[in-house]
Amino acid sequence: MSTDNAKAVEGCVFCQIAAGRIPSIRIYEDENFIAFMDISPQTEGHFLIVPRDHYPTLTDVPDSILAKVLPLAKNLGDAAMTGLGVEGFNLLQNNGAVAGQAVDHWHMHVIPRREAGEIPFKAGAPADLTKLPFVAENIRINVPPTRA
Repeated sequence: MSTDNAKAVEGCVFCQIAAGRIPSIRIYEDENFIAFMDISPQTEGHFLIVPRDHYPTLTDVPDSILAKVLPLAKNLGDAAMTGLGVEGFNLLQNNGAVAGQAVDHWHMHVIPRREAGEIPFKAGAPADLTKLPFVAENIRINVPPTRA
């Protein structure tokens, strides 16, 4: 467990994987994270980076853990590109069931990419430019002050 003292949650598949109670094909682990192969991959080599501690969504994860995950994703993504001979990868992170989060334990997908059309991404519809400033303002007024 990390120093943030989050507890494992009984019944959470990722907590059980982190504890070694459910088998996984691991590619990396340290005191804060495990990375293991996704059993329903979008592409060959798709894996997950999962904090050992249980945090339901991104907004629950302490900044101290988040500060470590992107450098780790960079290193593991580079290892995937080299090891699999691919030219790129996507980082994907879902928050909440409506956003496609299937396991209620925050995690990041690293998805190796071999060609542009491998994973279908639907282009968005053009924005209503008369409404866009108001949508932006609804977000902007809720942004917390920046910490020094």
